[in-house]
Amino acid sequence: MTTFDFATETSRITSRPAVATRVANTVSNIYRAWKNRRAFYRLGEMSDFELADIGLTRADLHVAIDVPFGRDPTAMLREITTDRVETIEDIARKVA
Repeated sequence: MTTFDFATETSRITSRPAVATRVANTVSNIYRAWKNRRAFYRLGEMSDFELADIGLTRADLHVAIDVPFGRDPTAMLREITTDRVETIEDIARKVA
């Protein structure tokens, strides 16, 4: 066995766990997105007043649901609410 053969064999051994880890992470991310999407649909059952209490509007739900299936719509909602809070804070600073 030459050094080159040993190096090639070693790289194959170390790449298998990396592939398994990527597959496990992908499955985990898809499961988390599916679970969060189910929770997201429960937000649609809330009234407009309940959504306003948590800082959302019905239009925000329509925007967030347009993400592809593998992505998490709750992450989009987080971005929307964060942007809204920052905008409101900026306006309040200008007024004060």
